[in-house]
Amino acid sequence: MRSYHLDSGAGLDGLSIRKHEDPVPGPGQVLVAVRAASLSFRELMVLRGDYVLPVKPDVVPVSDGAGEVVALGPGVSSVRVGDRVTATLFPSWQDGPFGGEHLAQLGGSLDGMLTELALLDEKAVVPVPAHLSYQEAATLPCAAVTAWNALTGDGAGLRAGQTVVLQGSGGVSLFALRFAKALGARVIATTSGPAKAARLAELGADEVVDYRATPDWPGGVRELTGGRGADRVVDVAGLLEQSLKAVAIAGHVACVGFVSDTAPPIDPRVLFASGATLRTVAVGSRAQFLEMNRVIEVNGLRPVIDRAFAFDDAPAAYRYYASGKAFGKVVITV
Repeated sequence: MRSYHLDSGAGLDGLSIRKHEDPVPGPGQVLVAVRAASLSFRELMVLRGDYVLPVKPDVVPVSDGAGEVVALGPGVSSVRVGDRVTATLFPSWQDGPFGGEHLAQLGGSLDGMLTELALLDEKAVVPVPAHLSYQEAATLPCAAVTAWNALTGDGAGLRAGQTVVLQGSGGVSLFALRFAKALGARVIATTSGPAKAARLAELGADEVVDYRATPDWPGGVRELTGGRGADRVVDVAGLLEQSLKAVAIAGHVACVGFVSDTAPPIDPRVLFASGATLRTVAVGSRAQFLEMNRVIEVNGLRPVIDRAFAFDDAPAAYRYYASGKAFGKVVITV
């Protein structure tokens, strides 16, 4: 089999492909023939060396992938050969709150999915929704589960009739748009430029605020909500003060990431004045993944895929994703 390898911080020039003997599953493990993998922002952080969690030397990168089970280790009972599965990003996080005991993650401290064959724990895979292709399923583990957790993981959860603000057109925001509409919410999206605004409207956004034309986008959100603000904001950029100004009193802001040059510190007075809950989101548990997949199946939802690359062209896929030109997920077919 062949696998890609890299050292965190080595950049794209450090990405290499090597041949290995086919692995043999041990007790409780399954061997998955990977059919597709997908890129998310964490993969660029691993390349740069600024990912927030540990990355082992010479790691097989990429957390997100889907494939077919081709062999079972001793004692495996919940998975069968031929099953179509996706891998969970945090293999030990089955349910409940996240904790330090669950920090091991694919494509970081554990080998990931940019490989032809992957060894995974049987408890760390979930079935692929029947209507999705391998390419579509490969986009779910990081961005989709993060979006689902951001909307539903605080206990109360997004409810029909509420208003949610989504930022930009990255993977998390596009999944959150799909889920929010499926849950009966009103969606206000922010973006840059009329072309992206039109695409977001086509995908179901009820209103779109162009933050280039309206730099005070929190004011635009308040205008669209009669001065009240949104019930929820999914913040993917780290612009938390702006999100807090856009959210209603006692609303909810889910912080799912940040862009390093646009993440100023928060004035605690703004946080206090908002009366809002500010929650950081670290992907989600296997139980949340399964719950999300049920919603995907019932509603026939499909991910937005921008472009697919061949396995041998993985470096080109990274370069394209890093360019910021993609609208939707970038997939690598294995």
